Amino acid sequence: MAEYKSFKPEWAPNDNDKAFACSVMDGIDNIKDTTVGNINPKIIQGQRKKIRRKILTVDDYVDGVTRGERMVLSRAITLIESNNPAHFSKAQQVLQRLLVRTGKALRIGITGVPGAGKSTIIEAFGNMLCENGHKVAVLTIDPTSSVTKGSILGDKTRMGTLSRNQNAFIRPSPAGGTLGGVARKSRETMLMCEAAGYDIIIIETVGVGQSEVTVRSMVDFFMLVVLTGAGDELQGIKKGIMELADAIVINKADGDNLLKAKVSRGEYERMIEYIRPATEGWKTHAYLCSALKKTGLLELWQVINAFVSATKAKGSFQKRRDNQLLAWVHSMIDEHLHNLFFDDPVINGRMPEVREAVLMGKISPTQAVAELIQVFDIERAAKKRVDLFNTSQ
Repeated sequence: MAEYKSFKPEWAPNDNDKAFACSVMDGIDNIKDTTVGNINPKIIQGQRKKIRRKILTVDDYVDGVTRGERMVLSRAITLIESNNPAHFSKAQQVLQRLLVRTGKALRIGITGVPGAGKSTIIEAFGNMLCENGHKVAVLTIDPTSSVTKGSILGDKTRMGTLSRNQNAFIRPSPAGGTLGGVARKSRETMLMCEAAGYDIIIIETVGVGQSEVTVRSMVDFFMLVVLTGAGDELQGIKKGIMELADAIVINKADGDNLLKAKVSRGEYERMIEYIRPATEGWKTHAYLCSALKKTGLLELWQVINAFVSATKAKGSFQKRRDNQLLAWVHSMIDEHLHNLFFDDPVINGRMPEVREAVLMGKISPTQAVAELIQVFDIERAAKKRVDLFNTSQ
């Protein structure tokens, strides 16, 4: 057997006894018996070569995504999500060349309170669509910790059967503190999935709230998943998420909860009467569904198809997509100007003094902003910043 040596760490208290629980064990480099565990003998002998992933070119990304290769698609999305300026430029080149293959998929947004069963519905619904010959891409947005900046990314685990389906692609992403839980690069990720041949894109958001309406600016059909006993009618008709929903789905309508779900459906139908339609030419209704029993899913798909037909006939479908593209341009302008301002060395040099003056009450926040804007030279800032948007490199 191998001889494992252990020793106490440097931070161990001086007066500790043998009962002290913490110790440091030698690494595998000091293990002589290569039969222990799963240690590769070549590691000890120094014969194993370091595995290097191939650096993909723009052509590699475009060809791989076009052929629907899931691994290349995953790496392309990782490239999009990167904050490295060099990666940004490369990602834009890939996206620009794939743009002609986008815009043909149906985009569905699903939101709801935590515990409403959004992931369960998506798995059952996605499996049904795959069985009917569709290719489904699911983009799930996980909450990001404001302390550690990390997230669990557990939606792919909860969709076990769908993640193993060859006609499905699930991509969990951290929200990164973005308003509404929609990741900053979700729009470009969605386009990349469309270019890979997925004809149905489902975006699941974190939860319901005033900020959750961000997802409305990305999708064609917006679905709100609710539970029974959600509250009184006055709460339901308050301005917020309900006025943006194209369908309200009451989940877990099975077993002893079926009767309560039917009552809730009637309540939501009465609430909808007081709310302006979310989409021109479409009347929102409430529907029953059980992701566990897989009931109501086919009806829901029929409702979505009816929505597409009705809105395309009236022109509101394309009008919404056009408005979304313009909103996307405006948000990118805001982001770029924000980065130009806060990356400017002159602003960074002036900021500590202004911040202290505001906290000491010497100047108002409005006056502080005016002073910073006055010293900001956008032409100078733009010249010093890397040309991220040059896709001809």
